[in-house]
Amino acid sequence: MDTPTVSPLGRTAGIMQVVRQRIAAREWPPGTRLPSLRGMAQQQGVSKSTIVEAYDRLAAEGLIRARAGAGFYVAGPLAPLALAEIGPRLDRQIDPLWVSRQSLDLGAQAMKPGCGWLPYSWMPQDAIRRALRQVARDPGAPLTDYAPALGLPALRSQIAQHLRARGLAIDPQQILLTDSGTQAVDLLCRFLIEPGDTVLVDDPCYFNFLALLRAHRARIVSVSYTPDGPDMDCFETAVRTHRPRLYLSNAGPHNPTGARLSDDKARHIRALAHAHDLILIEDDIFGDLESRPAARLAVEDSRDRVALVGSFSKTLSASLRCGYLIAREDWLDALADLRTATTFSGAGLTQAVIARLLGDEAWQQHTRRLRQRLAQALPRVSHQLRSLGLQPWHDPEDGMFLWCRLPDGIDSARLAQAGLQQGLVLAPGNVFSHAQTAGDMMRFNVSQMDDPRLLDRLAGLIRTCLH
Repeated sequence: MDTPTVSPLGRTAGIMQVVRQRIAAREWPPGTRLPSLRGMAQQQGVSKSTIVEAYDRLAAEGLIRARAGAGFYVAGPLAPLALAEIGPRLDRQIDPLWVSRQSLDLGAQAMKPGCGWLPYSWMPQDAIRRALRQVARDPGAPLTDYAPALGLPALRSQIAQHLRARGLAIDPQQILLTDSGTQAVDLLCRFLIEPGDTVLVDDPCYFNFLALLRAHRARIVSVSYTPDGPDMDCFETAVRTHRPRLYLSNAGPHNPTGARLSDDKARHIRALAHAHDLILIEDDIFGDLESRPAARLAVEDSRDRVALVGSFSKTLSASLRCGYLIAREDWLDALADLRTATTFSGAGLTQAVIARLLGDEAWQQHTRRLRQRLAQALPRVSHQLRSLGLQPWHDPEDGMFLWCRLPDGIDSARLAQAGLQQGLVLAPGNVFSHAQTAGDMMRFNVSQMDDPRLLDRLAGLIRTCLH
């Protein structure tokens, strides 16, 4: 975890904020001795008297206590885990948890070009209804019982068959079904890392990776991303310097940039992983949106180092919560135990419905239609955004995202805050940037850009922010 820095609001208040953050993040549990007055003053670059005043105020609040001749100690009990307090304190409009909740909580009347999913009108609603009816009529369907520990065998076989069609030779016995792609990543983090372990992420990266890693109290190190994958000089330096436990990244159309990993960089990353005992988690939830397969880290001769994560939330239904993870067989039993300990069993009814959907020819037609619609939307929305003065960082081949630079002088967090007042959910760049270097960037979902009011409203917001 990065060291909190002193607030610009005032030296004493800043020191108090540093202490509160470390206690909230559980870096300093009850009974921990705080740094000495002199040591804390040197650490934070303030006077000893400032530390005295801050510690005295915190003691008066009951957060810490003084022991005569022995210094100051964190008082108990253990603070509740508050994710928003872990890491540097972010303005709410660039906090990934806040952006996620705005996208989820605002009703259907809101326009959501910043969200990360397809419109409901693009989803296979008739096929879902048909699959629900088929499962309801099946006397052997798991309508009321728990699912097996690894998940329904029928769906695991369907997923293996589906991935083989995409060039990934997977045995159903390597697949563990989860309630979502996010749960799959969470299980892998529980299994593989301890608080304080270093995890590499892309910069920018999917913002919920950052929120999830906060929950695991990992130390996050980010590496600049380019149109064909991470900057390999930075990546190699980070691996050698920080000795990370994991690298967590998207496969296929990258979120938020839409970039594609090149074969050369995939090989280089796998070689570094083998040389430095680095484990790779590849989130493949956008793979079905690819017009042609991009490079993958999870090739057959690297399965001992790579765990692959997938989900159906983006292509079938976010309400049918089901994801999966693919890992080496000697991990799978322990991961299944973790899944049982945390959620006991998967949603057997959901798994049965998705198995029906994957076995229906309508699924193949649906994914082909999605790719066609996105291929038409990408250049159209790119042209529309350019007409407003926004510049796409990259022209993606496929997927749903455009990563755009705003006109000079516009801060994306301010624009997002102003947009919210007009029922417009936007995704400001620094939500995706651990290094906080994307303040002039914004992610747009091209599938959510069909509302005729949207461009006029966005143009008005830009004009307002420029003046």
